Amino acid sequence: MTDETFDLIVLGGGPGGYVAAIRAAQLGMKAAVVERENLGGICLNWGCIPTKALLRTSEINHLLHHLPDFGFEAVKPVFDIGKVVKRSRAVAKQLSSGVAHLLRKNKVAVFDGAGKLNGKQTVSVVKDGKDVATLKAPHIVLATGARARQLPGIEADGKLIWSYREAMVPTMFPKSLLVIGSGAIGIEFASFYLNMGADVTVVEVLPRILAVEDEEISAFAHKAFEKQGMKILVNANVKSVRKAANSVTVTVESGGKSRDIVVDRVISAVGIAGNVEDIGLEGTGVKVDRGHVVIDEFCRTGEPGVYAIGDLAGPPWLAHKASHEGVICVEKIAGMKDVHPLDVLNIPGCTYCRPQVASVGLTEAKAKAAGHDIKVGRFPFIGNGKAIAMGEPEGLVKTIFDAKTGALLGAHMIGAEVTEMIQGYTIARTLETTEAELMHTVFPHPTVSETMHESVLDAYKRAIHF
Repeated sequence: MTDETFDLIVLGGGPGGYVAAIRAAQLGMKAAVVERENLGGICLNWGCIPTKALLRTSEINHLLHHLPDFGFEAVKPVFDIGKVVKRSRAVAKQLSSGVAHLLRKNKVAVFDGAGKLNGKQTVSVVKDGKDVATLKAPHIVLATGARARQLPGIEADGKLIWSYREAMVPTMFPKSLLVIGSGAIGIEFASFYLNMGADVTVVEVLPRILAVEDEEISAFAHKAFEKQGMKILVNANVKSVRKAANSVTVTVESGGKSRDIVVDRVISAVGIAGNVEDIGLEGTGVKVDRGHVVIDEFCRTGEPGVYAIGDLAGPPWLAHKASHEGVICVEKIAGMKDVHPLDVLNIPGCTYCRPQVASVGLTEAKAKAAGHDIKVGRFPFIGNGKAIAMGEPEGLVKTIFDAKTGALLGAHMIGAEVTEMIQGYTIARTLETTEAELMHTVFPHPTVSETMHESVLDAYKRAIHF
């Protein structure tokens, strides 16, 4: 059994953990990562990356079925779900291997096993019930991530009721499915299966889908999905499920009425819970609130020398948030003078459905609730030459400014490739840009990004092309 001392130990090799360890190594620390499963964590292996590979496939499938719109004639395309899944897994494997390479390159020690706090400045590592190592460090970063939340009575069984894992590697393609939950995960899976040809129903307990997004964008998405053939039930509850040999009958209550919906499979996407169990928090000063570790602005917990980052530390549950927290945490530990706390309002959110959704900052409702006098600009994709040429005229960019200062309070987008475009507004917010700088910025033509410029202009009654 190994007994080693480090400057910093990270529990978890996901996008928060491995980035924290690499940054620590760059700053001259002797760092270690303890990972019980796959380097890259859920995001790289079972989340962000492989789902994007699947969604790319569904986008291609959609385009193949619309070849006549672009002047092509071809036989009706077919797909092999096994090969679709195989490609997705290969993408994840390639990137996981890349993380391992980066850690070796930066001389970060990697321990294969489950890590657990075991006294002051000590981590024990266990693999398959056997002690692997006892590690010591004055700084320990908890980056154990989160798991899918389960609904009582509707727990994922891996066959008829799927969590995100089973939904990502189907052995058969369901002709029909019901998705419980319309957050980013639920909508992405709903969009994938719909665009691959399945009959999809989404059930959401809240009054609207994609509830964290601006209400106008949410409504736009709802109409777009229904136009594609998706069935959406809001203000609805799943009361029970009855399993048959190869189907599920789901009883859904909405508007005081119940209905039975029979589908091949059910996907449960009702949020996540932090992995706070079995990591040695008992007897420490680490506080847990509603399944997540409580931290301060520099990721410090209530236990000296113990930190928490990423999904474990609460929303927003995003890989880029975890990575940024890892850097902030380590740089503060290293004593760097220019470390800034993370501003959650400057974290962009992206949903890779069709059409894509992206946002940063305050929604219109939250801006008003915060007491801002606002100016709102909008520009539709139908007014953009590049979007029309691409065959993607369905979309909207919405910008919200403080009427007194011109500060960009929020930006909300739906349409083709908006997940790439949102970074422009994110940089603008980080630089505390006002409407004046955005108006004076020259946007290239013809690009979809011109919609961003026009939306700003529209907020001040200066839009040119609409």
